[in-house]
Amino acid sequence: MFYNVLIADDYLMIRQVFEGAVAMSDKYNLAASVPSASMAVEYCAEQRVDLILMDVLFPGGMSGLDAARKIKSASPDTKIILVTSMPEVTYIRQAKEIGIDSFWHKEVQEQPILEIMDRTMQGEHIYPNSQSVIPFGNTVSTEFTEREFTILKELVNGHSNREIADSLGIAEKTVKNNITQMLQKTGFRTRLELAIRARDIGLVIGDTVKMKKE
Repeated sequence: MFYNVLIADDYLMIRQVFEGAVAMSDKYNLAASVPSASMAVEYCAEQRVDLILMDVLFPGGMSGLDAARKIKSASPDTKIILVTSMPEVTYIRQAKEIGIDSFWHKEVQEQPILEIMDRTMQGEHIYPNSQSVIPFGNTVSTEFTEREFTILKELVNGHSNREIADSLGIAEKTVKNNITQMLQKTGFRTRLELAIRARDIGLVIGDTVKMKKE
């Protein structure tokens, strides 16, 4: 028995690496290799796919997370391994919430991708053993709380304190205090610098590039 594998990544070189991994094992058959998440969704709607290797970020279109949500909703038994080279700290949490089966960092390869594929098809859920430690100003990413990261992502999206408070269901003063704490930890002078630096190093990837100065 072999499993049909779909590869979705906008970089040809990465797709070729995964195609090579599929070819190395007699357990897998390359069903398709596509450059966008939307194409992955369309393919899964028409063809049987047992396993998907999919990037998180795709330029100018649907993300791998959004695609995975759609695919899992239509076909819960399809296994998905999300792959990324970005250290964005919320990806793992979002992946678990969606029900993505496994998560693999391109740059930090704790296990070879073929091993992750095999274990995922056996029913395991493989995620990184620890959070990446990313230097950020005068501190490191692991010194931030989950709430601070949530607010930081909203900052990168360009939202005001009031908009963040309304979105998260918390007091505006709580938002302001958390931003102040992040500025003190990092040594950055303004919320704009905080957001730009977080985005530039890939620590937090926003939904837009618009940012407000407040």
